[in-house]
This record gives sequence, structure tokens and C-alpha cells, in this order.
Amino acid sequence: QVQLVESGGGLVQAGDSLRLSCAASGRTFSRYGMAWFRQAPGKEREVITRISASGGSTYYTDSVKGRFTISRDNAKNVVYLQMNSLSPEGTAVYYCAACIVVGHWDYWGQGTQVTVSS
Repeated sequence: QVQLVESGGGLVQAGDSLRLSCAASGRTFSRYGMAWFRQAPGKEREVITRISASGGSTYYTDSVKGRFTISRDNAKNVVYLQMNSLSPEGTAVYYCAACIVVGHWDYWGQGTQVTVSS
């Protein structure tokens, strides 16, 4: 089992950058695939990026490709989301999630709010 705690959210202006962190408990973090989801007001939660357990494989949804970067440090039990060139459409609660089986996101953090002003 793993517990996840996100941090790094806040209020930024359009064009700014922000880095989110997700700290995981437990000694088996390196076994989990990780992902970042976001949920904008009035919209469904969507996956925006994920990274394999080893960090060797990543996926990005088209809307963030080229602007966001997911990375992980298995020695520190942390996954990061570097977000550049933020736009107001990026305003959402951002969640990290963990899975053993790809696509089965069994563990979630509490979320961190990101607000991008125009």
C-alpha cells in the first residue's frame, strides 16, 4: 500500500511555471506506475501524464505535450510534474495516483489546487 501527498500548487499568472510534487510513503514506491490527473471545475477528472515504475516510459495527453514534464526519483519516493507556459485552462485540482496494474489507479493523493490567472 502507498500513501500519496501532493504539494506545490498555488496561484500563478498565465505563462508562468509551477512544479508539483507527490511524496509517497512505503518502501515499494519503485514498483508503482504513477500519474498526474487534473479536474477542472465542472469537468471530469482526466489523466494528463503518467510514468512507468522505472521512469523509462512516459505518456502525455495532447493538451500538455511539450509544456509539462513528469519525472520521478525512486530513491526519494517522489514524482514531479513540471508545468511550463501555464494557461487559464490549466486551472484545476491536480492529483497524483499510483498503480501496480497499468490503468488501475488504486491509490490517490488528496489533490492540490492550481489556479492560473489571465
